[in-house]
Amino acid sequence: MGIHIIKMPDIGEGIAEVELVGWHVNVGDTVAEDQPLADVMTDKATVEIPSPVVGKVVALGGSVGDIMAVGSELIRLEVEGAGNAKADAGAAAPARASQETAEPAPAVSAAAPAAPAAGGIAGQIARDMASGAASAPGAAPPATAAPARPAAEPRPAPAAARQPGERPLASPAVRKRAWDMGIELRFVHGSGPAGRILHEDLDVYLQGQGAAAPAAQAGYCERNDEQQVPVVGLRRKIAQKMQESKRRIPHFSYVEEVDVTELEALRTQLNRKFGESRGKLTLLPLLARAMVIALRDFPQINARYDDEAGVVTRYGAVHLGVATQTDNGLIVPVLRHAEARDIWSLAAEIARLAQAVRSGKAERDALSGSTITLTSLGALGGIVSTPVINHPEVGIVGVNRMVERPAIYQGAVVARKLMNLSSSFDHRVVDGMDAAQFIQAVRALLEQPALLFVEAP
Repeated sequence: MGIHIIKMPDIGEGIAEVELVGWHVNVGDTVAEDQPLADVMTDKATVEIPSPVVGKVVALGGSVGDIMAVGSELIRLEVEGAGNAKADAGAAAPARASQETAEPAPAVSAAAPAAPAAGGIAGQIARDMASGAASAPGAAPPATAAPARPAAEPRPAPAAARQPGERPLASPAVRKRAWDMGIELRFVHGSGPAGRILHEDLDVYLQGQGAAAPAAQAGYCERNDEQQVPVVGLRRKIAQKMQESKRRIPHFSYVEEVDVTELEALRTQLNRKFGESRGKLTLLPLLARAMVIALRDFPQINARYDDEAGVVTRYGAVHLGVATQTDNGLIVPVLRHAEARDIWSLAAEIARLAQAVRSGKAERDALSGSTITLTSLGALGGIVSTPVINHPEVGIVGVNRMVERPAIYQGAVVARKLMNLSSSFDHRVVDGMDAAQFIQAVRALLEQPALLFVEAP
């Protein structure tokens, strides 16, 4: 038997370090060739690191949230044959003894994203590691695997408790269900891959403990529990991005009410006539089209500002960022060349990008390079908001909730569908008057939707 050291691979694009956002394995697990080992995150994407060999995990090179340099030790596997690391025989015995008494490596937090990378990237990484993994100078001696976890069975809570510092591995849905039922996950044995706790494990736990646990959390009884959630992975990137945007950009917001009664009537007619053949239209592609047309007269808003170089770059192309909520946080995929698309093409591309980021399959190029952003919370949009500009852009348009209420229209009080546009701009390069005129141009297009289909000569 030998030790095979897998190092953090070179992800490309000149990246020198990555963040470890999730483990798919624990010490003691047996892994197959090409089996996912860990997820790491760059500035643009989450990449899945596969195993190039078959072996047993004897040591993990880091914890979730660690920043790891390319070339550093990621994981150690015990493999058949000599492996790629030479251990000092004299130091091997103490290492094995310490490994047996060490605390298990922490499992991936439920807050850490586990978005899969494109197969081509993962496959290339596996081939690179299989062909070019080198021995680590001064590598630590091999360690013996920790005892495997027993099979799932009903048992008293104290017997199933994990060691101090070991975090249970479970999906957000399982964690929410356990929270609602008053179950502490550290007492529940996980029967899924890498000890992951499944819904079935909660059922087994309840069968062994009875269903009295939830009652303890009901009613008016006091609660003193606390939960610490590490800010890692995508959530850390979002926090850093928002902090950078608010620190560097002097925001100002502008809110305008729009009567979208005619727009909604047109959308309904278009969906009735073309919905089956061209796809259903939501409000977003119509808003995107209005922004594209209005930006022709306001190029200073379709821009990116390099404040370190003191240069504003104005773009003829409208690369529209579409803020999309996912289970792991807010992601902004880029709809490229929105100016060259009709409303059905816009609708199809918005749907495709949303599906890609929510499933974790968005390509790297789809997550950068936007020139202006459109954001919407749909039915949860509220009355007004102050969206944060997506640095280094200089403008963002936010869509609030549509409501039907009385309004004066053609001299009479009638029911109209009204909606606010809440937008923010970088006051260093966009004047208040220009921002207001831009939003008024968008408003005019939405209130007279036929203009969305009329091209200037």
